[in-house]
Amino acid sequence: MFEGRHFEQSVILLCVRWYLTYGLSLRDLKEMMAERGISVDHSTIHRWVVHFAPLLAERFNRRKRVVTGKWHADETYLKVRSRWRYLYRAIDSNGCTVEFWLSEHRDPFAAKRCFKKAFARHGRPERVVIDGSQTNREAIISCDTISRLLDRSRRRPDPMLGFKSFRSAVATLPGIEMIHMLRKHQLQERSTASLSIAKQFETLVAAI
Repeated sequence: MFEGRHFEQSVILLCVRWYLTYGLSLRDLKEMMAERGISVDHSTIHRWVVHFAPLLAERFNRRKRVVTGKWHADETYLKVRSRWRYLYRAIDSNGCTVEFWLSEHRDPFAAKRCFKKAFARHGRPERVVIDGSQTNREAIISCDTISRLLDRSRRRPDPMLGFKSFRSAVATLPGIEMIHMLRKHQLQERSTASLSIAKQFETLVAAI
C-alpha cells in the first residue's frame, strides 16, 4: 500500500488522520508539516486523503461492531464545488453509525442505495424511523421495510473548507465517517473501548 511512496508511512497516516479528524485545510497541514521539518505540498496531502480514506474505511468496516435493529435515517446536505449535495445516513438506537451514502441528487434512487448498502452489511432492521422526507419514505417502502415517522434534526458533517469535486467528496467522506465511528468506539475489539481516536487509528492501521 505504501510501496514506492516518497514519504514515510507514519507521515502519510498522520496527515490523513489529522485531516479527517480535525477539519484542517490542506494548506494548514502543509504548514504544520513544515514546522516539523517535512516539506510536502498540499496537493500531495490531498492525493493521500483521496487514496487512503476509502481503504482505511473499508478496513474499519471489516472490524465494525454490530449495530442494533432499530435505526433512524435522515438526509442532510453539504457543498461540493459550490453546489449542494445530499448525504443520506442511518444511525442505530445507540447513536452508532449504520451506513451513509453521498449523492449528487435528492431522490428515491439515492436514498434506496443507502438503505440497500445498510441492509447488505447489517441485515434488515426491526424498525426504521425516518424524518419527514417523502424521498426516504419511498425508499424504505421500496426496500420492503417497516417505517415510522419522527422529526429529528441532525448536524451535517463539517467538510473542512469545502470539497473541490464530487469524486474527492465520495473518497473522503468514508474516512470522515470512520473517524466519527472511532469516536463512538464502534470497533469490535473491547480492548479499544477506552483508547483515544489516535490510538484506535494506530490499531486499525497496524497491519498495513
